[in-house]
Amino acid sequence: MRNIEYSGYLGPYLPQSIQKKRVANVIDRELTPLQREALVGFYLQGKTITDMARERGVNKSTICRNLKRAEARLRRYLRY
Repeated sequence: MRNIEYSGYLGPYLPQSIQKKRVANVIDRELTPLQREALVGFYLQGKTITDMARERGVNKSTICRNLKRAEARLRRYLRY
């Protein structure tokens, strides 16, 4: 597992601009297409899990599982 780079240690907190870049990098590089679709649909587009499942023709549990895995992967890659 590789860490997403940032420009040097800036204390315990990173500026918001660097945090946004790191999150965008993890979403683009480290998530599978299904995980990315679930994460973006739920958090950025405001879709419900039921709506996304209906659109893809899968069970709600499939969307929920992909969403939880995407969240876990984000947390893992963004740890300091």
